This record gives sequence, C-alpha cells and structure tokens, in this order.
Amino acid sequence: MAESGGHKESAEHVIKIRRCACVVKGGRRFSFSAMVVVGDRNGRVGWGYGKAPEVPQAVEKAVKQAERKMDEVRLKRIEPGVTVPHQIVGRFGAARVLLIPARPGTGVIAGGCVRSVLDAVGVTDILTKSQGSNNPLNLVKATLDGLSKLRALEDVQRLRGVKL
Repeated sequence: MAESGGHKESAEHVIKIRRCACVVKGGRRFSFSAMVVVGDRNGRVGWGYGKAPEVPQAVEKAVKQAERKMDEVRLKRIEPGVTVPHQIVGRFGAARVLLIPARPGTGVIAGGCVRSVLDAVGVTDILTKSQGSNNPLNLVKATLDGLSKLRALEDVQRLRGVKL
C-alpha cells in the first residue's frame, strides 16, 4: 500500500506483478506487467494494467490507467463505519465474489485481492467469500462488478415507483 503522489487521500494497491520472458539470440529479455487498484477511500475506485520493461514503469502505467477508469460506488454509511447496502454477487470469468453487509466493528473479512479493492473504496465493515477461480485479476474484476451492481434504497424506490 502506497500513497499516490498526486492525491493526498488516494490509496494505491499493487495486486499482481507478472514477469514475461522473450527468448532472443543473446538470452532472455524480460518484461513486466502490473495490476493496480486505486481509490480515494470515499466511494471511488478504478483498476489498471500496465506493461513495461521495468517494474516501476509498469506500475506507473497501471496507476495512470486506474485513475482514468475510476468509477463511483454506492456505499452505506453506518456509524461509525461503511458497508455495502445489500448482499450481492460479483462475477467475472470463473471468479465469483459474494459481498455481505456487516455490522460496525466487524472489519473487512476478505482475501488479499478483494481486501485491496474494498480498502481502496473505503469499506470498513464487510463479509466476503470468493468462489470459483482464485486468479487475482479475475477476483478484482469480479469484486468491482459486484460493487457496480449495488443500489441505494432511494434508487430502487424511484425505479419501482413505490415508497417504503
């Protein structure tokens, strides 16, 4: 976890660094790819994937892409924490991530990749379960899919034309 240079409150998490080897006449030439999640810990999050001959350059490219792709997430503020408004399943490929609201004080019960995304968004209390694939890239995308499907109570009331 590192603080991004341009923004004071943004959270930057490097999810995965991969090394690729290209065999050439003189030996092997390595290149690196990096997956990064960036968020403002206040309901905005994005992910990026960068490739470069060196790790720092790959991370820098991924951070730039993540900042461009940042999207708003609907969260539920409960005193003294933040959770999701309802249970939801996010899917991407063979990965499934179940996001369940939790009471204040529970903390973030999640694996490494899912925890990074939820920390970047600013969620403080949540229960999660990942099912299917354990590929870090697919887990991140499945988590973001679940977060993008979240709806606030007011939105659902407006869509259905009812008042609770």
